Amino acid sequence: MNIPIKVMIADDHQMVREGIVQLLELDNDIVVNGQAGDGYECLNIINKRKTDILLLDINMPKMDGMEVLKYIKVNKSELKVLMLTIHNEVEYLIKAVEIGVDGYVLKDSDFSILKKAIIDVYKGEKYIQPELTPLLNRKMAEKEELNNNLKDPLTEREMQVLKLITEGLYNKEIANILDISERTVKNHVSKIFKKINVTDRTQAAVYALRNNLVEL
Repeated sequence: MNIPIKVMIADDHQMVREGIVQLLELDNDIVVNGQAGDGYECLNIINKRKTDILLLDINMPKMDGMEVLKYIKVNKSELKVLMLTIHNEVEYLIKAVEIGVDGYVLKDSDFSILKKAIIDVYKGEKYIQPELTPLLNRKMAEKEELNNNLKDPLTEREMQVLKLITEGLYNKEIANILDISERTVKNHVSKIFKKINVTDRTQAAVYALRNNLVEL
């Protein structure tokens, strides 16, 4: 590649960060232009420094990786986010995918896998570590089947609204995140209640979690 990919690393374990830096610095296609040990520090750096890809851990103090990912995607940043984590549980993967993560790689992977993920994501492609893909596909298929079993299935937008309801957000907050009007959100909420046969937000959240329609 002609231009090195600018990569930042956010991980609360200094030894892990230093190990990743050493690996990446051996590659002429990649340059490390920042490190952070918590979520707030991470956002502070990326707001000041041009970065192509953020290698983001999930478990961090002050503001965890999922919150950082959500902030980046809500604010429509051009920054690509590649989760680099120890978590191979499909629930974490699904949550990251639903928020809009660009890639997901386990920390015990070979460097060749990490580099491929970085390059693919840099090119605008999605990268999920191959052995995790069957788990993701199966879980997503189960959710789709459950939704299809409803007499009137939820639309993609209604699923997004339901997920945010489950996270405890109000209509105004949902409107800001989805970049739609508060009136539109209210209409979606009414339709969701009718489709899943509930009468309030708490019941809707319980229904969504009990039936694995969303992951927290």
